[in-house]
Amino acid sequence: MEQLSDADLLRLVADQDEAALRQLVERHSAWLLLRLRRRTPDADLAAEALQDTFVAIWKAPDSFRGDGDLGAWLWGIAIRQLVTRLRKRAQPTPVTSRVISALSPTVRSAEDELLVAVEYGTVGDAIRSLSPELRQVLQATVIDGLSTREAARLLGIPQGTVKSRARIAKSKLREQLISGEAFS
Repeated sequence: MEQLSDADLLRLVADQDEAALRQLVERHSAWLLLRLRRRTPDADLAAEALQDTFVAIWKAPDSFRGDGDLGAWLWGIAIRQLVTRLRKRAQPTPVTSRVISALSPTVRSAEDELLVAVEYGTVGDAIRSLSPELRQVLQATVIDGLSTREAARLLGIPQGTVKSRARIAKSKLREQLISGEAFS
């Protein structure tokens, strides 16, 4: 049997093809789960968000417009599913940072390679010099691409606090990278 592209599989899922959905799950669940686990220490919560992701895809496969990367679209669904589950909890779980190097080399995407380069490069040094509160906001808004409202829910802090911490974090990063402090 020939290897179908993700776009082809998604078209088949739109036609209610369960085998196509299974193939998408097999192809993408490992890296999605690893990324979700970097956002919460609760393994069950990450697994539930992953399951919710593929249920959402089954229900609305046509929501992928085809004008971007399917992996980014999947990640967008997954992180929003995690935010939704966290919102249902009385106390949201704080975002945790996990090392991407836990990924096996055969599973790494181009995005993960870039994140590893950022994490271990000059920018990573500058990010690590920030306080944990500033790092969490930067991770949620810049790396995960969450809106201010979604980041506030995920982190359990007000939207205004997210905005001010993001502004402060970006300013400090800019200062460090321009002055070369991250290099020393």
